[in-house]
Amino acid sequence: MPITYPGYLKLDELLSLQQPISDGPEHDETLFIVIHQVYELWFKELLHEIDYLKALLAKRDTPRALHTLKRILTILKVVVAQIDVLETMTPLEFLTFRERLESGSGFQSYQFRELEFLLGMRHQAALSRYPEGSPARARLERRLAEPSLWDAFLHYLVAKGHTVPPSVLSRDRSGVVESAPELHPLLIHVYKNDPTVRALCERLVDLDEGFQEWRYRHVKMVERTIGTRRGTGGSMGAAYLKTTLDRPFYPDLWAIRTEL
Repeated sequence: MPITYPGYLKLDELLSLQQPISDGPEHDETLFIVIHQVYELWFKELLHEIDYLKALLAKRDTPRALHTLKRILTILKVVVAQIDVLETMTPLEFLTFRERLESGSGFQSYQFRELEFLLGMRHQAALSRYPEGSPARARLERRLAEPSLWDAFLHYLVAKGHTVPPSVLSRDRSGVVESAPELHPLLIHVYKNDPTVRALCERLVDLDEGFQEWRYRHVKMVERTIGTRRGTGGSMGAAYLKTTLDRPFYPDLWAIRTEL
């Protein structure tokens, strides 16, 4: 049987997955479902690309790594822009079906947690949201056990002939990336003397800033839609989301800017 566009993309299955649960159903629930399903598809692609980026760094393939980072950053811009679509839904329109979501919450997105873990923002407590033995828990445990993108970058620096302090290379990978002042002289040297690696550093800063922008837009969208109400699933809503702002993945790449 020849390959067809609907068959290759599994369109029948894909288009059957938008199933509102509100009475009617409420008009805006379809938009809500589509937006969040698209988010999860982009999260899947971002995980795919960042895993590939780590492999490229291991091979010291800098040109391809820069190209892949450009793709990741472009996808991230699309992810942020989707909030514009979601904000066309007014608070009253969201309230027509919000109670139907019951305990469902974006905090349960294991792919987003995977992204955080892969990029270096790791919190053991996040595992408690997923039952032991569940596929989601297994995925997150695997991410905790593997090197983050930052770890891959540090080993890339070593492979490029730079001397990374042993204390930085042996850091505890199960937590967030903490600032390491002993790494700053090396990063400053790179910025002043290695334009190729400097370009890679700047793309990592772009990635960090892009995620911070996504978090900020997400906070404002939640405030715009539900104000200071608690989120679905018992989360603290916008109050919690605000605590995630200004937490860079790679603090050292920001810190050195006052030292250059």
